[in-house]
Amino acid sequence: MLPIRDHNPSGRTPYVVYALMALNTGIFLTYIGQPEQQVLRDVFLHWALIPARISQGSGFETLLTSTFLHGGLMHLAGNMLFLWIFGDNLEDEMGHVRFLLFYLACGIGSGVIHFLAAPGSPVPTVGASGAIAGVMGAYLLLFPRARVDILIILVIFVRILAIPAWLMLGLWLGMQFLGGLSADPNGGGVAYWAHAGGFAVGIVLAVPLWLRLGGPRFWGRTHGQPPRPQARYKLSASHIPRVPRR
Repeated sequence: MLPIRDHNPSGRTPYVVYALMALNTGIFLTYIGQPEQQVLRDVFLHWALIPARISQGSGFETLLTSTFLHGGLMHLAGNMLFLWIFGDNLEDEMGHVRFLLFYLACGIGSGVIHFLAAPGSPVPTVGASGAIAGVMGAYLLLFPRARVDILIILVIFVRILAIPAWLMLGLWLGMQFLGGLSADPNGGGVAYWAHAGGFAVGIVLAVPLWLRLGGPRFWGRTHGQPPRPQARYKLSASHIPRVPRR
């Protein structure tokens, strides 16, 4: 289940989203193709978030630098896709500078929560996922009923289905909690608690904006949907066909 776009048009050009996508991609291109051990030694050991290193009183700058590193092409592509889908509307509501500060704060906050979940872990952690999870959390607070198109692939079954943002983001958040509860906090793999923590940080940091827009009255005016007419695409959402009973 992969989100591919939302129906929530932006009122201004998201220059910060584009710049973040370009920066993340540019940094990734500086070490792609190099031997894995060389990347680990020359890049990740210096700039990735290593909780055990912070426990020893150093490497605090990696709470930020780690958010601009990625472990592979699919890791980068997935994160940039989520940033492109959800980031433009937050930048539209917050403004360029506030959105940039919000994004960086979510990245640092998610890193702090990852550190608190596994302070002794020696595993380097990289990725913009925590910061982007914060964007998703704020999006959920402001536009819970905005429609998101998701691509569903089940073997030979392929459909595009439009669902409300609260459902898609709620399922995503639930998967992070389940993953965090079942994973070894000191092991490698997905940093589930960084994702869940970034999501929570994003919601908290977006509350002042939500209140300025009117809080519950904002939801009452928009019914949780985007304040502008939702976008319509030529390729409309496909519906799952019903299977008749025999």
